[in-house]
Amino acid sequence: MKLRLLAGVSVLVVSAGLSACSSSGSEDGGSGDGGRTTLDVWLMRDSVSAAFQKDFEKGFEAAHPDIDVKVQIQEWDGIGGKVTAALASNDAPDVIETGNTQVAQFAQSGGLLDLSDKVDALGGKDWLKGLAEPGAYGGKQYGIPYYAANRVVIYRTDLFEKAGVDAAAIKTREQWVAATKKLNKGSQQGIYLPGQNWYTFSGFVWDEGGDLATEAGGKWKGTLDTPEALRAMAFYEKLQALGKGPKDSDEAEPPQAEVMAKGQVAQVISTPGGANVVIQNNPELKGKLGFFPIPGKTADTPGAVFTGGSDLVIPTVSKHHDAAYTFVKELTGDTWQKKLAVAMSYVPNKTTLTGAVAKDPGASAMAVGAAVGHATPNTPGWAAVEAKNPIKDYMTAVLTGGDPKREAAKASEAITTAMNSGS
Repeated sequence: MKLRLLAGVSVLVVSAGLSACSSSGSEDGGSGDGGRTTLDVWLMRDSVSAAFQKDFEKGFEAAHPDIDVKVQIQEWDGIGGKVTAALASNDAPDVIETGNTQVAQFAQSGGLLDLSDKVDALGGKDWLKGLAEPGAYGGKQYGIPYYAANRVVIYRTDLFEKAGVDAAAIKTREQWVAATKKLNKGSQQGIYLPGQNWYTFSGFVWDEGGDLATEAGGKWKGTLDTPEALRAMAFYEKLQALGKGPKDSDEAEPPQAEVMAKGQVAQVISTPGGANVVIQNNPELKGKLGFFPIPGKTADTPGAVFTGGSDLVIPTVSKHHDAAYTFVKELTGDTWQKKLAVAMSYVPNKTTLTGAVAKDPGASAMAVGAAVGHATPNTPGWAAVEAKNPIKDYMTAVLTGGDPKREAAKASEAITTAMNSGS
């Protein structure tokens, strides 16, 4: 799943020279100049900036003169149907960027190239689990981790200082709650946490050792009614009460960055890009926002987070598999991963590359959480869960007085039904 962090990236259709592992006649495709292979690539809106794209093009043009790459920027809205249609056609692009949790849906159709034999060469042992695991389906690796993003705590440095709270000292949930209580005074909210922020809730479930659903005998079962998930909901309820966030909506209604911009919120849970939106809405807060990773149950392990981001896949019907693999290898390799992380404030695809964002406060806080990141259940059936999202309904029900065990059982049953509806 892609977390939209940035805005204003222009639509780019560019050509760059790249070399392939092989650029024989079968790789040519008939549209390149002088025998060059023409490679069509779909990247998503906000994946790259114009400056990064220019740098990327220049570097590849010098190093790989045998492939002519045409990159088209795609919109996230409606991309699932567009990719599905492309994979079923004879005219699919050669490389596609897809949200990490979408890979299983596309792999199920048989439309993606199995890249399992490339994992070692691509440095797979160091990939972020939250990108690598959803990129696999049926024991095979189809999606190659591209970049990651996850939630952190954005906080008001001035309000923390006034309350005598040291953000750097907050390492555990218990310390976090204690600090938030000190910040929750009068009209000031210690934290603004909407009742349906289910991605944050999922992190608490994983912290407790639980999950949203489990598989047994080829069938999936919702597990919000387990002791682990119930403990997670109890913690969410405690934290949510230390502010005035609505119990019946998520972070987009109203936009939580706009709420924080009004000046009475000490903390929100967001991707770091949310800080830019806060400042856009209230320039007086420039220089007054900081970041720290979501705390875990113990000081030695940060809180688990949902890892959003993207993988790169190669359609089976592509006529240029070698050239496509070269493109994927370059863009996900260490050199360009470091540059991408710095340019876009993303978390690189490998745990060994987190030092690249050490000087970026938001991205470095993300990187801490990304090391213990998770993804939603890796099955095409999860899309049916998110379509109706009984998790949100469950959270609201509990926060408005419903019995947690009874409401969790109802939500688990709804998840089970949705996930197995197509099996």
